Amino acid sequence: MASGGEAPESWYLALLGFAEHFRTSSPPKIRLCVHCLQAVFQFKPPQRVEARTHLQLGSVLYHHTKNSELARNHLEKAVGYLPQFEDVKFEAASLLSELYCQQNLVDSAKPLLRKAIQISQQTPYWHCRLLFQLAQLHTLEKDLVSACDLLGVGAEYARVVGSEYTRALFLLSKGMLLLMERKLQEVHPLLTLCGQIVENWQGNPIQKESLRVFFLVLQVTHYLDAGQVKSVKPCLKQLQQCIQTISTLHDDEILPSNPADLFHWLPKEHMCVLVYLVTVMHSMQAGYLEKAQKYTDKALMQLEKLKMLDCSPILSSFQVILLEHIIMCRLVTGHKATALQEISQVCQLCQQSPRLFSNHAAQLHTLLGLYCISVNCMDNAEAQFTTALQLTTHQELWTFIVTNLASVYIREGNRQQELYSLLERINPDRNFPVRRFLRETLKMSNAEDLNRLTACSLVLLGHIFYVLGNHRESNNMVVPAMQLASKIPDMSVQLWSSALLKDLNKACGNSMEAHEAAQMHQNFSQQLLQDHIAACSLPDHNLISWTDGPPPVQIQAQNGPTTSLANLL
Repeated sequence: MASGGEAPESWYLALLGFAEHFRTSSPPKIRLCVHCLQAVFQFKPPQRVEARTHLQLGSVLYHHTKNSELARNHLEKAVGYLPQFEDVKFEAASLLSELYCQQNLVDSAKPLLRKAIQISQQTPYWHCRLLFQLAQLHTLEKDLVSACDLLGVGAEYARVVGSEYTRALFLLSKGMLLLMERKLQEVHPLLTLCGQIVENWQGNPIQKESLRVFFLVLQVTHYLDAGQVKSVKPCLKQLQQCIQTISTLHDDEILPSNPADLFHWLPKEHMCVLVYLVTVMHSMQAGYLEKAQKYTDKALMQLEKLKMLDCSPILSSFQVILLEHIIMCRLVTGHKATALQEISQVCQLCQQSPRLFSNHAAQLHTLLGLYCISVNCMDNAEAQFTTALQLTTHQELWTFIVTNLASVYIREGNRQQELYSLLERINPDRNFPVRRFLRETLKMSNAEDLNRLTACSLVLLGHIFYVLGNHRESNNMVVPAMQLASKIPDMSVQLWSSALLKDLNKACGNSMEAHEAAQMHQNFSQQLLQDHIAACSLPDHNLISWTDGPPPVQIQAQNGPTTSLANLL
């Protein structure tokens, strides 16, 4: 206790100083930090110091320990000082709502944030931050309408307080949600407005470039969602230039004069991973699979380094999305064993985060279904796709799953009733001219450089012409399909094309060409067979039986179901 005439203020100020020293030590000495902060209360400090100390204790316990109940207790006390101390009340409300969400007490977090938003209008930084936080909470609950409304309120508030930078952040965030809702028509005018703001805003160089990255990422995503793959290329070049520019800038630039501008969208390192990710998305959609693999490898390497120092949930989200893309890539290129191991990695990541699993469960079961098709486990494929359908409300994913389920019924050959029922759900009008639609698909995919779609359309048209006896037209389709499939590379289309070329040349009396095509077909078959055996012998192969609940903690090595190779070859 204070003695020798010393004022209590010097003691509790010294304790606060020691606490900060212990917190920032390397490694942090959290136990000593907590002891110092708790000791402050013995000196009956002024209410402002008391409120700030409760906030500091709550923050330290929340971020550095597993004692969430004690953290919650201190943060609730700090919030209880509302409305006296602005420097404490909003930070405490923000942190406490995070803790509530972590404890699945969302209904406690929402009113807390709403109250803080209501009384923070004279404090631009906190008002904007709390609006972002509540919008994020609604987004996590998949209430995108409420989230968009809040972001719209934030954009208007930022305009009123003269923060064009933060206005653009609100608008771009709203644009991302509109894309999730498939409201593409509303995104276009928003992009136009944001483009003007980005070009005209003069401020912190890092903030300006990060704003440009956000704008370009939204633009790329919009183009990809609209199927305008060719339009993405110039945006990707600009994105790469922005990342290079940001890497040369220093973080110690002058702070913005407007408090509402005190936001950074993402750390530089996270933006770099995001640019890799959208490059992978474009490469997959365009059918440049080697490029997709190259950028996935770069991004995953960067993520591993970042996750050693940073436990931000967004990094795990990036990792799962990258793995989802590369798994698709492996299945197309005929590397099923590697795809299965990467599916297992996604399972492991989802085990660590229930929220991550909730957001990606449908995609995970869909990937398992695609793997099952690749190894001819059709019953398991049907079970995986059925599970995935129960877990998604996303229209495009639903259509993708149903289309693949239809292919399972076709392969099984005795499921006509289920197939017709499924086709009714995909397209109620089944009386359409298939060949004309295929030609239209070919025309559109060619125009947008969609290599895989072009290759698949060509080989399917080639097959139809072959069955109709039009060998010349069939050859005109199959030869470029084979060339394109080799460039992608797409193992299934190569296998299909080589089989067709063999039959075509045999029918036309071209024995040498028929022999070459047969040899190619044999080589592709052998590669697929070896990979098939390798995949089915992995312990992870037993994942194909998992259709309920969270991912299995450990896959036991056991004999998996017997799979037929006849249809594969």
